[in-house]
Amino acid sequence: MMTRSQKATAISDLSERFGKAKAAFLVDYKGMNVEEVTELRKQLNRIQAEMKVVRNTLAKRALLDHPETLEAIDKEFVGTNAVVFAYDDVSAPAKALTLYGKDVEELQIKAGVMDGKALNEQQIEYLATLPSKEELQAKLLATFQAPMAKLVRTMNEVPAGFVRVLAAKKDAG
Repeated sequence: MMTRSQKATAISDLSERFGKAKAAFLVDYKGMNVEEVTELRKQLNRIQAEMKVVRNTLAKRALLDHPETLEAIDKEFVGTNAVVFAYDDVSAPAKALTLYGKDVEELQIKAGVMDGKALNEQQIEYLATLPSKEELQAKLLATFQAPMAKLVRTMNEVPAGFVRVLAAKKDAG
């Protein structure tokens, strides 16, 4: 049994996590063994996300500080729940949960919230298909680099063409 001060600490801790997170996913972990939960937590930690097993009443109280988020996922707090907080890239935890859910059938993605908007399971699976932040940064960098690379190739072509004309003239005559 938790004391009143422990509950208050847990509520403020959860509220802080909801405030820091760019997105949160509600999952049902019932039926998973300790090794599976530990492995999932390790995978999530690598991508700046974490899974926290929560009591429904404490989570709802913590969400009172975040009314948009509460409104989006309030009805989903039924049964055994854990919240996955995505602190950096939102698509990476969605991808990790989706892939892990295919391997471990007991893991059920129930709902999610991003920017105060509710996400259902299909939207979370779609989010998982999006490229990661690093992939998008690499594509953007390549897009920025392309005109400069083409300019350099074009500028190199003038002297190279001149050399080819001189070589052809020498061979011809």
